[in-house]
Amino acid sequence: MHYQTGLWGCYPGPMRGPVVQYGSSGCGGGDALERIVRLATGSAVVVFSMSGCCMCHAVKRLFCGMGVNPTVYELDHDPRGKEIERTLMRLVGINSPGGMAVPVVFVGGKLVGAMDRVMASHINGTLVPLLKEAGALWL
Repeated sequence: MHYQTGLWGCYPGPMRGPVVQYGSSGCGGGDALERIVRLATGSAVVVFSMSGCCMCHAVKRLFCGMGVNPTVYELDHDPRGKEIERTLMRLVGINSPGGMAVPVVFVGGKLVGAMDRVMASHINGTLVPLLKEAGALWL
């Protein structure tokens, strides 16, 4: 897994992998939606996460178990993480203030969705073709 550093911080747990570093072109400026789009299109698989979230951990483990190496953005390590999280909530259709927006997964720059959508795609067999199309899986 690639954990973004700098403004994003990085995951301290055992799944820590190669680190992708972004300069001002990756994290600076723009509103939250522009930033999400820029980050989501930067890798084949992108997971917006919170470092202590068990659902986020499960999604990251799912991808690792499939041989996929996602780029992970830990929102709780970003000073603007709450703003990103609110925008992600709108993108996935969560309207309640107590709702949890993460994990949110993008594959090939396209929004797959939150945990329920990722797992449904995995179970119904549409996730693997999507990962292959994005270049995240070769077999």
